[in-house]
Amino acid sequence: PKTISKCYVQVTGMTCASCVANIERNLRREDGIHSILVALMAGKAEVRYNPAVIHPSTIAELIRELGFGATVMENCGEGDGTLELVVRGMTCASCVHKIESTLMKTNGVLYCSVALATNKAHIKYDPEIIGPRDVIQVIQDLGFTTSLVKKDRSASHLDHKQEIRQWKRSFVVSLVFCIPVMGLMIYMMVMDSQLSDAHAHHNMSDEEMEALHSSMVLEYQLLPGLSVMNFLSFLLCVPVQIFGGWHFYIQAYKALKHKTANMDVLIVLATSIAFVYSFVILLVAMAEKAKVNPVTFFDTPPMLFVFISLGRWLEHVAKGKTSEALARLISLQATEATIVTLGPDNVLLSEEQVDVELVQRGDIVKVIPGGKFPVDGRVIEGHSMVDESLITGEAMPVTKKPGNTVIAGSINQNGSLLISATHVGADTTLSQIVKLVEEAQTSKAPIQQFADKLSGYFVPSIVAVSVVTLFAWIIIGFVDFEIVEKYFLGYNKSISAAEVIIRFAFQASITVLCIACPCSLGLA
Repeated sequence: PKTISKCYVQVTGMTCASCVANIERNLRREDGIHSILVALMAGKAEVRYNPAVIHPSTIAELIRELGFGATVMENCGEGDGTLELVVRGMTCASCVHKIESTLMKTNGVLYCSVALATNKAHIKYDPEIIGPRDVIQVIQDLGFTTSLVKKDRSASHLDHKQEIRQWKRSFVVSLVFCIPVMGLMIYMMVMDSQLSDAHAHHNMSDEEMEALHSSMVLEYQLLPGLSVMNFLSFLLCVPVQIFGGWHFYIQAYKALKHKTANMDVLIVLATSIAFVYSFVILLVAMAEKAKVNPVTFFDTPPMLFVFISLGRWLEHVAKGKTSEALARLISLQATEATIVTLGPDNVLLSEEQVDVELVQRGDIVKVIPGGKFPVDGRVIEGHSMVDESLITGEAMPVTKKPGNTVIAGSINQNGSLLISATHVGADTTLSQIVKLVEEAQTSKAPIQQFADKLSGYFVPSIVAVSVVTLFAWIIIGFVDFEIVEKYFLGYNKSISAAEVIIRFAFQASITVLCIACPCSLGLA
């Protein structure tokens, strides 16, 4: 028997099915070529040939003579194991960076790319060193849940409904409590400005001023040191901190457990510090039975949570839109196929229903009127009209007779056809289109990889900067109190200089944290 080898040739410049037919027809005539199969979308020809007669480079040359570009593909993906995983629990760029860097350090992993938008990880590994189970274990140790990509047709990993719901809830809770807090703030500001106007016009004495000030409803003290304003703000802030910030806390905890800092850590830091600092200051004021109400930051957490959960919600809605297009494409694929066994003279002997994934190349598939073509193939028997508009955009049905090619996902209209499968599974035109769209989503622009890397260093540096701010202002304050006095408006003359300085320094450093908090880099 003649030995038969197989080679793959990358073919460029094919535009339609007739190019494919042209290449196949011409190459079949050549000596030493057994069979040739060209995939249009993948731009790939698979040739079985007799190495004693013809060489792969000659085959490529033959294709070039027909007016196409052709190069022989070396080691076409054999040997390397590839693994597609669905990874859940990723929130931002630094999670992606964490998974990628950990996997690349693992012995036996050759390549790895994680996409936040599709929740997918794509891994190439050396099967002699490491197996899929080990890879999954590594990702799970990092605190993410992961599973093999099931070939479910519903494309559930593209479904952002749950996340959309979760962030929407988060946003609504924060918003409900944020509006009153903002109302209180604005009211206070208006009253304050009125007071200062009053002060300017009727040269009141400071005592009268104080009297007027404490007569304001919100400044009324329920207990010594605890004003209505602060008490209300505190009450409104607690639910936001718990319900609005719940997801942030979980994610931040997971990140810190693995000694990485992501955007969530920043958010949690900023809001918790603002909240705890305000709470402690209130307690101190109550303990001192202070006449003057302390300045608190209870307005910071609700407003931060509102903006960020709104951002996250919109982000997931947008992701959902992109993914919807993909899901629609995927839903075009047939799920089952009817495989038939033919006797002599094309007599039907038996037929069975199998999953599309189990159809092999060369199987004879029967497609009934109104049915979808499960795989790409060539018609063996039967005449029919086929609606290929979903792939080609052609509105009119196309006539199919024995020898014509059919495309997976197109719809058979009036006659029953028997086709011989030429491209199955991931090689069908439809799968290739889906794959291209997914890859466009998965592959990151170089600038994006750079941003991911930066966001790994971003969080620690922001924390460092805010600590520096804190100490810088404390030092400046103790050296030259006037500067602080100039910038720290509205503080009361009745508290000690040291306290003024420390409060101002705190305010400055928390401001730094809060502003840097929605890691604009990650969002962008």
